[in-house]
This record gives sequence, structure tokens and C-alpha cells, in this order.
Amino acid sequence: MARIAVIGAGMGALAAAARLAVAGHRVAVYERTDTYGGALRRFERDGFSFDTGPALLPLPAVYRDLFVKTGKEPLESCVELVQVDPSARHVFADGTEVSLPNASRAGVVAALDEGLGAGAGQRWGDFLVRAREAWDRTRRPLLEEPLWPNWQVLAEREPYPSVPHKRLLRTRRAGTLAEIGAWELRDPRLTALLESHALGYGLDPRVTPASAAVLPYMEHAFGTWYVRGGLRELARAVHERCLARKVEFHFGADVTGVLEKDGRASGVECADGSVAEADFVVAGVAPGALARLTAGTVVRGDGEVPPQPAAASRLTVLLALRGARPEGTAHRTVVHAPDREAELEALFGTAAGAYRPTVTVLRPDDPGTAPADHEAVTLTTVVPARPGRSHDDLADHMINIAARAVPGLRDRLLWHEVSTPDDIADATGAEGGAVPVPALAAGGGRLLHPANGTRVPGLYAVGGWAHPGGGLPHAGMSGALVAGLIVEGPEFRGSQ
Repeated sequence: MARIAVIGAGMGALAAAARLAVAGHRVAVYERTDTYGGALRRFERDGFSFDTGPALLPLPAVYRDLFVKTGKEPLESCVELVQVDPSARHVFADGTEVSLPNASRAGVVAALDEGLGAGAGQRWGDFLVRAREAWDRTRRPLLEEPLWPNWQVLAEREPYPSVPHKRLLRTRRAGTLAEIGAWELRDPRLTALLESHALGYGLDPRVTPASAAVLPYMEHAFGTWYVRGGLRELARAVHERCLARKVEFHFGADVTGVLEKDGRASGVECADGSVAEADFVVAGVAPGALARLTAGTVVRGDGEVPPQPAAASRLTVLLALRGARPEGTAHRTVVHAPDREAELEALFGTAAGAYRPTVTVLRPDDPGTAPADHEAVTLTTVVPARPGRSHDDLADHMINIAARAVPGLRDRLLWHEVSTPDDIADATGAEGGAVPVPALAAGGGRLLHPANGTRVPGLYAVGGWAHPGGGLPHAGMSGALVAGLIVEGPEFRGSQ
């Protein structure tokens, strides 16, 4: 039985802790804040309850597997999963609206043909077929296996099978999401639909590799799910599973250093001067924080991947509304920006000033989130990860934009609260409230994440800032990979 110290109580760290404890190891988690779950936090006021982090769950199979592998109780006995249908309602810049059914390619094709005109659904359906091929080519190396030592193969090969496009007497193939939209989808509304899946992760579609086609494919193939009571309930369930497997938790324990002995990790030191010896250390923190904990030691794995581009953050506005949620209301509505180029320049370029962002409006059919005859609504948009920046004007713009999806919003509004990137930074420790993106192939490896193993023997990286990257499913997969590497050793090659 090994002693294992886990730094942080984010979802990846919790997933690793539960799996390691079930394997017979003594696991202790050290979390600098007073609670678990990382970005999965909850805000409550006057009987209203809101998720302030991720609010929908793709690929629930990852957490089903975690619960199966760590005990007899399945995930559904611990939380109530609800498939969101329609998956999303989209309101485009020209006023066109379309609601897309959940996990139904045929249904999506029919809805797009009806909403956007004949042929639109077929083009999107053909795109999903190509996206599936990219998924099949990258699923194992990007999600189910430790990062390959020869990761350059993933960085250099574009797995998305682009359609040849003749332009200026040359035949070209789409290398970015924006080019897929322009050359293959050929409809600004379909392009906005495609790019919204990248933008939701803080990725600039103009430079994001075409391999990001797997992001909309995952949603269409595996569905989108809501956890009754909010996704904070998922964090609660995983935390309770850890407790049931005798994982120790130390909250308010700010780890200030990773100890080394004889060239390998040997424990952690906390701000109060206490020391916890360990045979392995699992760190669920951002790379910069991990470097500080190791006194500047380079901790990325052999075959170091290129540095990632600066990550974006999220601005969340919580709305308490009088009046019940109308029957048939979509759980999620995406109100697309009227000028996408201006939005992208404001987010990723050098342009400054006011702009109208793409806003996601979440209206869960969950009486537990609001008092009777009231409604809790959450608005989110992507913003740069810049600490200390005021977002009051943008939050007000978001409320005005959301009125396109929530009739009479201003008249129904009781109060609102704003969750900023600084709040995300407080919860997760990520500089500027940055939110990690999923690992993606191609693009020179810019969107690959550091390997779970590091150059310090016995020290492992877990969570969104390590392979396979950000997003709730990816965090759970990261925990499984780290547990496999510790239990089975360097020869571990992922689940079969």
C-alpha cells in the first residue's frame, strides 16, 4: 500500500483519488480552499441556486465508468441524470432560429433543413460524418491513452478528412474550423453553429485546427446531460465516493512545495509548515503553479509539447426571475453575435471597446433551483483571462442580449449576480481565471497538454491542465490515466 498525496480537489484529482483508494492505496487530498469540485461551484441566494462553473455534462460514460470501477453503486443511484432535449436552441444574427434534438443526427438534419432551408441539414450531416472519422482517429491517443512519447505524430497529422476546395486555380483543404465553415458548410449560420462549439471553450476558430470538429461530434453522438440540482451535485457524489473509499481530505491546506528525496517526489509541504510524506504526489494544478511547487524544476514530461496559447475565461451572470419557467422552454439557447469577426477580434485580437458577444442562456427545468413560481437563469460568455478587469458593462449587455431568448426578461428580473474570471481564479487557482481547453490533434501540437507523468519520478499531473485537457469528461479521463500509471506503472497504455 502506497501513500499518495493529491494536491487540489478538482474533478480530475477526485477521480484519481477514488480510483487509487479502491486499488488499496492510502490517499490524502490537500485543498487550499474550503470545499471540493474545482470550478464546479454553486451560488445560493433567496432560495435560488445556480451553477457558477460548467452546467451541462457531455460524455457521462466517463463518470459512469468511475462509479462502476470504484464501488457497487452506479452513478445514477447517486445523482439524477437528465438528457437535455432539445440539445440547444440557436438564435442566429439574422433572426433565424433552430432547435436541435439531442443525440440524433437524422433529427438535426431535418431541423436544419426546416429552419435554415433545404440543403443545410445535408451539409451539416455530411460534416458530422467527416467529424466522426476525425473522432475515430484520435479518440484513443487523445483521451484513453497516456500521451505518446512521439506526440509529434498527433501534432503534425490533421485527422479531419477535409473536402477538396478549388480556390484561385489551386486545390486546398480546410485546415481550420473557420475554413470548414467557409468551404464546406457554405452558410454563415452553419458556420456560426460550428464555431460556437470552439468558442464555448475559448478557442479562436480562425486558428483552431480542423480536428476540433470532434467537439460538435461528441455532443451530437453522445448527447448533452443535466444533473438534477445542478452539476455541483456531480462533485458532491464524487466527493462522497472518495469518502466511502477512505480518502482523507484536508481543506484550507495550501500546499507550498513538493518534497523530493533521492531524486523523486516524497511528499508535500503546506503553508502552515506541516509536512506529509508520500510515495507518490498527484498535482491537480496549472503548470505555472506546479512549477512553483517544485521550486522551478521543469516538470513536463519527456517529449515536451509546445506551450499552449493563452486560455480564455468565462463571465457568468445569474438571474433571479419572477414567474415560472414556461412549458416547453429550451434548457439551452445560444444567441449568436451579430458580428462574429468583431467578437473574435475583441476576444483574441487587438481590438478594444464594446461589442455584442455570443451568449449562452441556460434555463433548466429543475424546480429545485428556484422558489415556487420563479425561475433561475444563467448567462455565460467567453472573455479574456485578465485579472482585475471590470465586466459590469458586458454583464449588462449580456442581459439585454438574453432578452431575445427570454421574453419580458427585464420586467421579470428580481436581481442578478455576476461571477467573474477573478472568481474562477479564486476557486481553481488558475491565473486570470483561465479555463483549460480539451486536447486536440494537429495545429503543431499547440492544443496538446503536458503528459501526466513528469520529469520528477513519483510526481504526476492530473486535471484540465494535463493530458487530455479541459472539460468535465476530460478531467475524469485524466484521473483514470494517472491512477493507471501509478497502479500499473509506466507500461500502462490505457483502458482496453
